[in-house]
Amino acid sequence: MPTTRPETSPAPPRRTHDPALRRVALLGSTGSIGTQTLDVINHLNTLHERGDHPTRYDVVALATGSNTDALRAQSAAFPDAVTAIATDSDAHVALTGPDAAASVVRETAPDLVVSAIVGIAGLPATLAALESGADVALANKESLVAAGDLVTRTASRTGARLLPIDSEHAAIWQAMQSSDRSPVCPPCRAPDEVRRVTLTASGGAFRDTPADELAHVTPEQALAHPTWDMGAKITIDCATLINKALELIEARWLFDLASDRLGVVVHRESVVHSLVEYRDGNVLAQLGTNDMRIAIQHALTFPRRVETRTDPLNLATLGSLSFEEPDIDRFPGLALAWRVIDAGGTSGAVLNGANEAAVAAFLDGSIPFPHIADLCARVLDEHTPRRLDSLACALEADTAARAAVQRLIAGGA
Repeated sequence: MPTTRPETSPAPPRRTHDPALRRVALLGSTGSIGTQTLDVINHLNTLHERGDHPTRYDVVALATGSNTDALRAQSAAFPDAVTAIATDSDAHVALTGPDAAASVVRETAPDLVVSAIVGIAGLPATLAALESGADVALANKESLVAAGDLVTRTASRTGARLLPIDSEHAAIWQAMQSSDRSPVCPPCRAPDEVRRVTLTASGGAFRDTPADELAHVTPEQALAHPTWDMGAKITIDCATLINKALELIEARWLFDLASDRLGVVVHRESVVHSLVEYRDGNVLAQLGTNDMRIAIQHALTFPRRVETRTDPLNLATLGSLSFEEPDIDRFPGLALAWRVIDAGGTSGAVLNGANEAAVAAFLDGSIPFPHIADLCARVLDEHTPRRLDSLACALEADTAARAAVQRLIAGGA
């Protein structure tokens, strides 16, 4: 069974930071979340300069996977930031190689790390940040999917906080603040008064596509998300609903929730981001416009709420909000979430690795769309979960899952 944390476990003393300054390392700086985070930081610093926000944000590190040109442009805008890139680069980048993001965290010792590298590639740097005691504004859900027990135990040991950037988890976090015994920040245990947490899903690009047509859809069609503008991998995950499976596993670890307290509802408008149902019958929902800068800013300014650049939500203009049950028969990848939550151990790393490999195969035309979820399920069928007690264990399970996907594809899967 998955490890749970004691409800009242003592945390070590936290760092004492200058409340007027937060030193930020941005991992995945050239991606969608990274560029929006820099926009939020510029906005907050403008508010600080005019006396409307007490904190200034200094970007001390910028890390990316391979986009040298974008990183160079960001470095020009933030010249004091140490730069890092996962691939070989030119002399203008301070740190290079697969460990560059983790190294830049250790070198710069930030107060806050924004973890926005896509995939399990973000796990080592996320752990490095937590080991240092830095707060982590988490957009890299794969860190918790692949190594949730390890990540949350590290955070609890060092006193670091996990500040959710995913809009669904940011919504849950805010809705749980109503409880008298609600913890301030994840990782934490959801109050006993919480009966159920429901994440909303847009339904992805194929929410209205007949099942018999899914085998013929193209990557270009799958990348046309109806409501959000995101990177390719996450957009494909939304089309399969595996993104929602990963988010359910993420919620399990952020809020210490068993599988029977987690659900999903399809909500096409993407205005209600999650709902928290309490035992007394009250259901609290967090609503907001389809703009990730809202969740990013909340993570950066918590516990304060300050003015944003985003348009206000206008319910009268929307007119109506719709909700429906997800179709597990058409999107079987969603059901893998509850299976992984119940199995625990290395099963999360296996699901994540298999999915990353299968998505890459779909994008390069090697497999049809329905095979993504099918391959993930088959790799899980072959795997016997074991305790996950180290980064090496998570990476080993990930590597094995990717190899299993390639073997199944080569065998005609």
